[in-house]
Amino acid sequence: MNLIKKIKCQFKRCIEPNDINKKQLENLIKQGCILIDVRSKQEFKEGHLNNAICIPKYEIKKEITNIVNDKNKKIVVYCDTGSRSKKAEKILQELGYKNVYNLYKGQFEE
Repeated sequence: MNLIKKIKCQFKRCIEPNDINKKQLENLIKQGCILIDVRSKQEFKEGHLNNAICIPKYEIKKEITNIVNDKNKKIVVYCDTGSRSKKAEKILQELGYKNVYNLYKGQFEE
């Protein structure tokens, strides 16, 4: 990413390489990805995407290996706006997960 784009992204949320849209999400679901809602358990109870599992961002480091052992498995993380899930994506990458995607702008993205 060039310097100007990095600076713009500091002020406005920009699409990054592992960000996906709803259409791409549908394709990844067909391929058998794991869909993780990183919002709180209460937010998850209030509504979530079909087939999602809830692992709040603040628990992801501790809980992910209980759900996904294969670090090559495709994982999609999401939240309401894409902010918490972007942080969760980075945590998973730091833990060695290779195929982690963030639902750009979250579950309400159009």
